[in-house]
Amino acid sequence: MYKVGIFQTVFGVKDHEGKSIETPQLKELYKKTLAIAWPSTVEGALMSIIGSVDTMMVGTLGAASIAAVGLTGQPRMIMLILAQALCIGTTALCARRKGAGDQPGANSCLQQSLILITAIGILMTLIGYFGAEWLMKLGGANEDTLALSVEYFRIISLAFLPSCWQLCICAAMRAIGKTRVTMATNITANLINVCLNYILINGKLGFPALGVRGAAIATACGTISASFICICVVLKKGGYYRLALPRFDKITLKGLVKVGSSSMVEAVCLRLGFLMLARLIAGIGTNAFAAYQITSQVTSLSFTLGDGVGTAGTSLVGQSLGAKRKDLAMAHVKVAYRIGLFVSLGLMTVITIFSRQIALLFTTDESIIQSVTMSLYVVIMSMIFQNGRVILSGSLRGAGDTRFVAVCALLSVTLLRPILTYIFCYPVESMFPGNNIAVLAPWIAFLIDSIVRDRLTNHRIKQGKWLNIKLS
Repeated sequence: MYKVGIFQTVFGVKDHEGKSIETPQLKELYKKTLAIAWPSTVEGALMSIIGSVDTMMVGTLGAASIAAVGLTGQPRMIMLILAQALCIGTTALCARRKGAGDQPGANSCLQQSLILITAIGILMTLIGYFGAEWLMKLGGANEDTLALSVEYFRIISLAFLPSCWQLCICAAMRAIGKTRVTMATNITANLINVCLNYILINGKLGFPALGVRGAAIATACGTISASFICICVVLKKGGYYRLALPRFDKITLKGLVKVGSSSMVEAVCLRLGFLMLARLIAGIGTNAFAAYQITSQVTSLSFTLGDGVGTAGTSLVGQSLGAKRKDLAMAHVKVAYRIGLFVSLGLMTVITIFSRQIALLFTTDESIIQSVTMSLYVVIMSMIFQNGRVILSGSLRGAGDTRFVAVCALLSVTLLRPILTYIFCYPVESMFPGNNIAVLAPWIAFLIDSIVRDRLTNHRIKQGKWLNIKLS
């Protein structure tokens, strides 16, 4: 009885009716959530680390190269908005149909999504390649970084179509809980990226030193490799999904549009907010932006860890509602949130102890190291709230409640965060010069944003309206 009491105290949750879940069922819920979450979490963590290694390698070329590659991030994500919105709809619909035991319906959803995303990918490639200079200027590139960022972006644009295929197939796999497939796919591709970075950036094994161009080629090759692996998975006989020419049906398209349109609004809000942030920080100076990029790499590690658990929430909530089990849907949300709390505490401890050592991995410039170290201390305070809102938002997406998540993104990321960043970057910095307030500005805003969205999503979960959303 004592052991049971401890387990319930630390890990216990309640269902949608406020009843405590019995220990045997509770353990099963944690087991199912962790079975889906750990591959996504490992995938996210390793991809974030590999991405950081990518930045470290580019960092050997100087602050301008770090900033140039960093500037391509937000325009790239803007280009992917429509594709990612479609993929969120794919995940939600496939999860519902998996829960309802409708395998042909899930197959049809993936097949239709792949046709749609192919058209999107072709359009993205054309816009990205021919509009690279305009996009980089929009992202805040200056004369130090414009030429480098344009060259990098044009090369990675050539891999947008296979990137779309990868995103779509992985979204469908996550919907049915096959997160090990996406883990293996993405880790393999990113390892290829890192190996090619080593060879091409500074010229190893007889290859010429291509600098930023080499980093772009490596990124594109890694993306194409991931797409090839994903296609092989769905072509394999005996799997849950199979590729075939689909028949478009109104029910599936309506569901994709219903979830995807709100997700697209959310993504637009996020990208506009992040683009404004990038321009504000780029206006301070190249070193400040380099410090911002390094801190962002570490922050992305926290995000991907929370997103890994959120993926489990998305899948299991969708499947539970497809099976008409509202009690299980609410329980899975709460279990995922509790797991995220422990993940956050562990990550906070590591970053607190090794903040300066983390900065040293990216650069030897002492001014940048100090800026990164101070920024990380602010980021640490936001991690519980940040991961909490990521996990709850993922669960709401699994239920198809993407409109609420979009509204939160509009209010917080598009409005609140840029306004706060501007205030701290310029008026407050001018009032207290020499205190590095401008460097900390985006992360103070990040902390406030995380708290606001965590509270909003918590309130939404408690209301329970998302349990009654119909997708078809």
